[in-house]
Amino acid sequence: MAAELKPARASGILLIGVNFTSAPRRAKPITAAFGRLAGEVTEPRVELTGLEAFDGWAAFEALLARPGPWLGAFDFPFGLPREAVVDLGWQQHWPELVRHCAALGKAGFRAALDAYRESRPIGRRYAHRTTDLPARSHSPLKLVNPPVGLMFLEGAPRLLAAGATLPGLHAGDPQRIAVEAYPGLLARSITRDSYKSDEKRKQTFERRDARARIITALLAGNTPGGLALRLTPTQQTSLIDDAAGDRLDAALALMQAARCAQAGPPHYGLPAAVDPLEGWIAGV
Repeated sequence: MAAELKPARASGILLIGVNFTSAPRRAKPITAAFGRLAGEVTEPRVELTGLEAFDGWAAFEALLARPGPWLGAFDFPFGLPREAVVDLGWQQHWPELVRHCAALGKAGFRAALDAYRESRPIGRRYAHRTTDLPARSHSPLKLVNPPVGLMFLEGAPRLLAAGATLPGLHAGDPQRIAVEAYPGLLARSITRDSYKSDEKRKQTFERRDARARIITALLAGNTPGGLALRLTPTQQTSLIDDAAGDRLDAALALMQAARCAQAGPPHYGLPAAVDPLEGWIAGV
C-alpha cells in the first residue's frame, strides 16, 4: 500500500498566484506568478521566483497537473450561490454540480442563468454567495463585464479534473491545494484608485501610478497580515509597466496564496464552516 501523502510545510511549498481568463489567448493569457515563503518567523516575506503566461487550455491544465507540493490561489469563483443552485434544482454536492454545469456547455449554462436572472425581481436579479458580500465581488452568475460565471464554468471543472484539494469544497491530492483568490480585495486594502484596464485609452498615467503605489506597499509589507513581497528591479518594472494589470493581479493572488500557506491545514485560513457549494474567497 502506498504511503499516505501529507500536506507540505509552508516553508517548503511552491506558491502560485493565477490571474484567470475564461478565454485565454496570446493577447490575453492566463498569467501565473510563482514564489516561496522565506525569511525568519518574525519577518516573513514572499519571494517572486517567476512569471508565466498560458495562452491555451492545454498549458493551463499542465500547470494544474504539476506535481506538488504547491498551493495555488486562482482568481475565479470556485462555487455558485446556494440560493441559485436550489432554485434551479441543480446538484447540491460540489463535484456533481461542477460536472452538471460542464455538461450543459457554455450555451446551455448561459441560457439557464439568463432565464434564472429574468425570473427574479428587479434589483435582486443576481444571487450572491455569502463570501461575495464582504469581498465586494461579483456574483458568479454574472456573464458579462466581467464574465465571472464563464470563469467558473472554465475553471472549476479543470480543478476537479486535475484532482486538486479545494479546502471546504473537495478533498483531492493533499500536495496540490487550490484556494479562491480575489486580487482586487488586496489591492483595495492599499488604494481605492483604479489601477488597470484592458482598454488602451484607459491605460493612463494615473493607473500606472496606482500600480506603483500598490507595489510600494507590497514591498514594505503594508498589507493585511504584514507579509512583504521581494522583487528584483526588473520584476518591479514589469509589474508596474503591465497596463492591463495581469502580472500585478497574479502577484496579488500570490500574496493571498502565501497567507493561506502560513495558516496551513486543514482550512488554510478559510472559515471552518465554508458552504460546500459556494466556497470562500481567501482573505475575506
